[in-house]
Amino acid sequence: MTQIAEIEVPVLIVGGGVAGLTASMLLSNLGVPSLLVSRYPHTSQLPKAHILNQRTMEIFTDIGVAPAVLAQSTPAENMHGVAIYTGLDGDGPANRYARRIAYADGWGAGNTDPDYQAASACATANLPQILLEPILKRHAEQQPDATVCFHHELIDLHHDENGVHAVILDHANDVRYRVRSSYLLGADGGRTVAELAGIEMADHVELGHALNVHMSADLSPYFDDPETWIRCIYNPDYPEYLTFGCVIIGVGPNQWGHRSEEWLVSMPLVTDDPDAADPARAVKRIGESLGIKDFQPRIHHTSKWVMDSVLAKTFQTGRVFILGDAAHRHPPTGGLGLNSAVHDAYNLCWKLAAVLDNRAGTGLLDTYTPERRPVAAANIQASLNAAVHHFAITEALGLSTDKTAEENWAALRPLIEDCADSTSRRHKVSQVFGESTNEFRLHNIEIGYRYESTAVISDGVPIAEPLDDQRLYQPSTTPGAPLPHAWVERAGERIALRTLIHRGHFVLIAGEDGHDWIEAAEKAAIRKGIALNTARVGMGDVDLVDIRFAWLKSRGISRTGAVLVRPDGHLAFRSTHAVDDPLAALNSTLNRILDTNLS
Repeated sequence: MTQIAEIEVPVLIVGGGVAGLTASMLLSNLGVPSLLVSRYPHTSQLPKAHILNQRTMEIFTDIGVAPAVLAQSTPAENMHGVAIYTGLDGDGPANRYARRIAYADGWGAGNTDPDYQAASACATANLPQILLEPILKRHAEQQPDATVCFHHELIDLHHDENGVHAVILDHANDVRYRVRSSYLLGADGGRTVAELAGIEMADHVELGHALNVHMSADLSPYFDDPETWIRCIYNPDYPEYLTFGCVIIGVGPNQWGHRSEEWLVSMPLVTDDPDAADPARAVKRIGESLGIKDFQPRIHHTSKWVMDSVLAKTFQTGRVFILGDAAHRHPPTGGLGLNSAVHDAYNLCWKLAAVLDNRAGTGLLDTYTPERRPVAAANIQASLNAAVHHFAITEALGLSTDKTAEENWAALRPLIEDCADSTSRRHKVSQVFGESTNEFRLHNIEIGYRYESTAVISDGVPIAEPLDDQRLYQPSTTPGAPLPHAWVERAGERIALRTLIHRGHFVLIAGEDGHDWIEAAEKAAIRKGIALNTARVGMGDVDLVDIRFAWLKSRGISRTGAVLVRPDGHLAFRSTHAVDDPLAALNSTLNRILDTNLS
C-alpha cells in the first residue's frame, strides 16, 4: 500500500450521508473549502428516512438544492395523511378486507393545513433517502469549494489545539493519505469518529428489532385513496404481527400514492431473528402481514435493524464535532432523524465559517452543543413517545397477539360494520388515533425549537406558556426562536422574509421608525466585517411592506424596536423599543455572539 503526501483543508467531513453532504454544500456556499470522505462506494441503498420537514426544505432552498429535490418529491396530492387498514386479502368474508378504519392528516396534509402554510414559504416534502442522497451528492460535487470522495475511509485521527490529523484509506486505489484540517465534522452515523475522538454516548433506549424491505409490487388494487402516503396494515389472520402492524410507504419513483411502483415496508420483529432479513423469509412475512396470498414482490434490499435511541454526552471535543446519527439516533416515528441531521449542519457551518475567516472567536463554536443537544434530546423523547403510542392504537382497535384470528376479526367488526357499539368504538379509535398527532404533527418540534447559549442575548421578557409544546408552532421573536415567516413586498416583488438571511447573512429588522437601528447596524457590520442585511418592515414608508400583516402579528417590537437574526435564522437579540445608543447596543451584542471584543 502506497502513502502520499499530506493534504491540508480547512474542514474535513467524514460521512457521505445527508448530514455530511449538507455540511459540504453549506460550507461551500459560505466560501469554506472542505473535503468529504465516505467509506462507502455509493450513497444509501435503502429508502429509509423520507420526510423532509419545512425547516429542512428552507435550508435546502438556502443551499440551492430544493428545486431538484422537489422535482422528485412525492406530489402534494399524494401526501395528505396516514391511515390504518385491515388485512388486504384472505379467505374470510370479502367485506372485511382492505377496509380503511382510521385516518389522520400528517405533516401539513400536502400543505393544505393553514398552520403549515402560515409557518413557512416551504412545504413539507417527501423523498426517500435512496433518491435524496444522489441528488445531494451531485449538487455537492458541483460546488466550487467542495471535494467529495466516496470509498475513502477514515482509519485514524488525532487532534490537538492546533488542528486535526487524519489518516484516510482510498479503497479504489489502495492508497493511504494524511489530511490536516482545522476542524473535523463526524457525520458517519457514529461508526468511527466519536469513538476515535473519545466522545461517549448516553441515554440508550432499545425498543426492539425491526425489518425494513425495499420492494417493487403493484398494491393499487387494494387501495382507492391516493392522498394517503403512510399506510399501517393490521391483519387479524396472523395475530403474531399485530403489535405494531405492518407499515408500508410508497416511494415512487414515477407514480405515487397507492400506485407507487416501489414500497418501503417496515415491520417489528418479536425477537432478534437472525434469518429475518433473508429475502425469502422477508417475502413470507410481508405477504402474511398484508394478507396477500402467493405474494411475489421484487425485493431490492432487506435490512434488519434495532429501533433505539442514543444521545452523545457532547457534540464537540476540541476541534472535532459530530452531527446527525453520529450525535443522536431516533426511532423513525415522527420522521425527525434525517431532519435533525440537516439542522445540526445548519447550526454549525455558519459558525465554522465565521471562525475560520477570523470574524469570530472560538467561543462561538462552543455554542454548538448547548444549542443542538437539547433539541436532539427533545426530538428523541418525541420519537419515543410516538413509538410507544402504537401500543395504544393496537389496544383501541381491540387487537391482541394473545387472541385468535377470529377473536381479532370480531374486535374489528364494529369498526367495519354497523353494530350496536359501532359509534362508541369508532369514536374511541378517533380519540386514540387523534393522539397520534404526537407522531404526524410535531410542528413545534420540527420548526419551533429555541436555542439558549452565549450566542443568544435574552431580553428578559417572560416566555408565554405554549398551548402545545410539540404539536402547535406559535411564531415568536423571543431571542433564540426561529424568525417567523412573513410574505413581504418590495417594488412589487413578493419574497419570504427569511430570504434575507440566505448565504450566511445576519439580518437587522426594525420597525417602521427604526432608522437609527438601520444606520447603527450598517456601521457595526462594517466594523465587524460581517455580511448583514437590514430592512424596516411594516406599512407605509418602509423597505419591505408587510403585505399580509403576518410580521405585525408576531414581531414583538414597536415601531422603534428591532431584532437581530443570525445566519441560521434564529433570533439573537431583540429590543422592543428604541435605545439611546443603538450602535453601542449592537456592538455589544455582536461581540457576545461572535466572541470578539471589537468596539
